[in-house]
Amino acid sequence: MAATDIGRLVQGAIYRAGSFGHRPAVPTDGRLLEAAAEQVMSRRAFAYVAGAAGSEASARANRDAFDRWRVLPRMLVDTRERDLSVELLGRRHPAPLLLSPVGVLSSAHPEADLAAARAAAGEGVTPVLSTQASVPMEDVAAAVRGAGHWYQLYWSNDDDLAASLVHRAEACGSEALVVTLDTAYLGWRPRDLDLGHLPFARGEGIAQYTSDPVFRRLVQERVDAAGGRPAEPSPRPTPAAVRTLLSMSRNHPGPTRENLTSPVPRAAVETFLDVFSRPGLTWADLPRLRAMTSLPIVLKGVLHPQDAQRAVDAGVDGVWVSNHGGRQVDRSVGALDALPGVVDAVRGRGSAMPVLFDSGVRTGADVFVALALGATAVGIGRPYVYGLALAGQEGAAQVLRHLVAELDLTMALTGCRTLADLTRDRLVAAPAS
Repeated sequence: MAATDIGRLVQGAIYRAGSFGHRPAVPTDGRLLEAAAEQVMSRRAFAYVAGAAGSEASARANRDAFDRWRVLPRMLVDTRERDLSVELLGRRHPAPLLLSPVGVLSSAHPEADLAAARAAAGEGVTPVLSTQASVPMEDVAAAVRGAGHWYQLYWSNDDDLAASLVHRAEACGSEALVVTLDTAYLGWRPRDLDLGHLPFARGEGIAQYTSDPVFRRLVQERVDAAGGRPAEPSPRPTPAAVRTLLSMSRNHPGPTRENLTSPVPRAAVETFLDVFSRPGLTWADLPRLRAMTSLPIVLKGVLHPQDAQRAVDAGVDGVWVSNHGGRQVDRSVGALDALPGVVDAVRGRGSAMPVLFDSGVRTGADVFVALALGATAVGIGRPYVYGLALAGQEGAAQVLRHLVAELDLTMALTGCRTLADLTRDRLVAAPAS
């Protein structure tokens, strides 16, 4: 996607199509996406995507943080040509957006990660492939070959498995490794808890594991230790239990009919639940990760300035300010509120490494604010998932297209020609209510 005048191009295309009775497949106001997606998603799927931790105060804080800023336009600036591109980890990106890693995309659309990655590639946005994907990374990488992608790592408590995932990411062409730090445990998520729904327990969102040779070895060892029977007691044959076993069989590699009579799909779920995260992970583990890979390493989930300083001192290649969209810690600081402190901490160490950002972004104007507060690039999470649910690949693509177009027009209308013009003096604090 060319950045120059993209705002007017997208705007004009929408109006021209409208004159023939065609409207966008998704709302152009990013704040309306969630309500629209709720109408087409299952109750469980929507709860998983939209839900947040506890009272969901952190998710609200993410949005409230944007409301505390106002854009201050400058006039009489020639903005006929604009450049939205940004240098990130050795490659020039056409726009300052990334596709944040989101798990279990099959809950939004059957084509899941494939549709999301293709949508991103078509719009010049780099996708960050999730460890909790519905499609193996090799398949997604092949679908967007040449467009570039990153890989997000949940560091498993099995070292061999963690190393295998990293090596596979290298082998399929990932350009960076994003280590998510804030999910040593799953947060307390009432929307999922009240439904008794954890997609991974149904075999959803574990395709990176079931396609991994180390994980398959762990599963087979579990099956062998149980003498070919499930290691856990079989559930009573209720309709819900039957649906769960069917989901495990459908989501496991191989023919569903054969999986239904095999202990392996259920053993795979049990193994995943055992090895998912590493709560004992510390700063002392980072040198081992560096020894595993030559890829740039980005730490995701950094909110405290001192953690940002430690990241610089540890020699990583980037930090990502995020509170996981409010999904992990209730009453957490809003991610945007934490952003300036992290930026100042990184720059105060004399580092020019990128400071990425996500959590709470819904509009192109939100992206503008985050960039003006020091973010190098901005990750998009729930909005593209809602677009995916509403209209598949094209829906996700339109969400990204609209965000870039609105950002471009916001820059043009405020006297900004390049991202370098987006500095903190372009913002003022909103009046106290």
